[in-house]
Amino acid sequence: MKAVLALEDGSLFRGSGFGARASACGEVCFNTSMTGYQEILTDPSYKAQIVTMTYPLIGNYGVNRQDVESWRPHVAGLSFANCRRWLSNWRADSSLGEYLEQNDIPGIQGIDTRALTKKLRVRGGLNGFISTEDISDKEALQRAKDWLG
Repeated sequence: MKAVLALEDGSLFRGSGFGARASACGEVCFNTSMTGYQEILTDPSYKAQIVTMTYPLIGNYGVNRQDVESWRPHVAGLSFANCRRWLSNWRADSSLGEYLEQNDIPGIQGIDTRALTKKLRVRGGLNGFISTEDISDKEALQRAKDWLG
């Protein structure tokens, strides 16, 4: 599944789709944590944001019901460099991909998170559009620019 992350400044990041087959708008931000992606997904302070994880490997310990911050995930989308498909935590109830799919959250992997993070660090949060659906570059960019926040 192909995916795209479009920013209001005209930038496009293409990668592999992950999680739900869906589209969402949000403020694109980044998080530098090495662990804690499940807590980030369920933290209400990330509501309506497309979170970019800067650590190069995400998903290796899966998701479980004990480590949530609230009753559901609040992010609009998730982007990262690479996701691990097999789980190394005996407490895992599901994989990260299954969790995103169950909660209708699109994800993108295989993008240059370093370039995206540098852009966000200089410019600040940008409106964005993430999609794992069949959407043209032009439509993706327009949806990022039109999002009111």
